[in-house]
Parts: sequence; structure tokens; C-alpha cells
Amino acid sequence: MRPEDVGVKSTSLMLGKLSGRHAFRDKLESMGYQMEDAAFEDAFRRFKDLADKKKHVFDEDIAALVDDEIIRGHDPIKVKYVRVETGTGIKPQATMTLAVHGEDRTTTIGGGGPVDAVFCAIRELYPHAATLQLFQINAVTEGTDAQATVNVRLEENGRTVTGKASDTDTLVAAAYAYVNALNKLLVKREKQAPEALTVAR
Repeated sequence: MRPEDVGVKSTSLMLGKLSGRHAFRDKLESMGYQMEDAAFEDAFRRFKDLADKKKHVFDEDIAALVDDEIIRGHDPIKVKYVRVETGTGIKPQATMTLAVHGEDRTTTIGGGGPVDAVFCAIRELYPHAATLQLFQINAVTEGTDAQATVNVRLEENGRTVTGKASDTDTLVAAAYAYVNALNKLLVKREKQAPEALTVAR
């Protein structure tokens, strides 16, 4: 009998915080992922961090963190640190460190809400004219410890890009998603119009 036959999703609890590298690699291969050693080690580290935070680790969780790892692998802008202070009677404030082309930049800045503070920190560290068109949150799996997947859409001078990221901390996911969109925007900026064809005479 298949799980789907009784209304259960096909995902299953296969891995946990005691799972080792071999089990994790086998799971990735069964899900169709092939990763180089460095990328695998980064993904495995993120998996262990996730397993420490979540009671259950599902296939969707693993797919989300591996997809994030692949997306962020060679980005020129990377999130290195995020801390947000918020609560009743407190003006939200974000402290963030970004690595921009290998240079670490850090700031602390307030915002109208915790997500706004995170995005203000990113704009402070990497000034740009792009405007936020979409901010959307979805849960990867069920439960209060579920990873949040955040989608961000930015627009700049007619260029539109979408960033996506997942984390058990929604604000961290928001930071990663925004920076993911920024990196895509950099790629679009660098693209130049094709050179005009010359006709031999």
C-alpha cells in the first residue's frame, strides 16, 4: 500500500539530527540531486542545523534547503548574519552583515516592522533603486516548526526579478529571498544588448 492510497503525502521522516553524511547523500541522490563536495558539505551543514530546530525533517524541507544552497552558491552578495529585535512597545531593528563581492558590510537600522527593518538593512548595505513589488510567505510543511518559504519580487527600470528562500526563521528567509532577488538583478544589469551584425561587402 502506498501512502497516497490512504491520503498521506508521499513525504516521510527519513532523516534526523543523528543522520550522517552517507544517509544524507543517499537521500539527495534518491531525490535527483547531484552535488559537488563543497556544495554537499554546505548543504549537509544546513541540514544538521535544520534537524536541530525541527522535530520532523521531510523531503520538502530537504529540497528547500538544497535548492537554496544551489541558488546561493556563487552569488556576489551573501547574507552572513541577521538579528532582528522586535516586540510590543519596541521599534523593530535589524542588525545585518552582508558579504558584497567578498567585502563584509554591517549595519543596524530600524524599520516600520521587522521585515521592513530587514529590507532597510539590505538597502543600507547595498544601495539600489529597485522597488519591492511582492512579499509572500508560505509554509514548506505543516506545524509550528515548519520552514517558511519567502518569495520577493523586485522591479528596477523595467527589469523584474523574483527571489526565493526557505528557513525556519521567517525573517531570515526574507533576508535570503531579497538578496537572492538582488543577485538576479545584478545578472540582468550585466546583460548587454547583442552587438549588431556586420555584413561583409
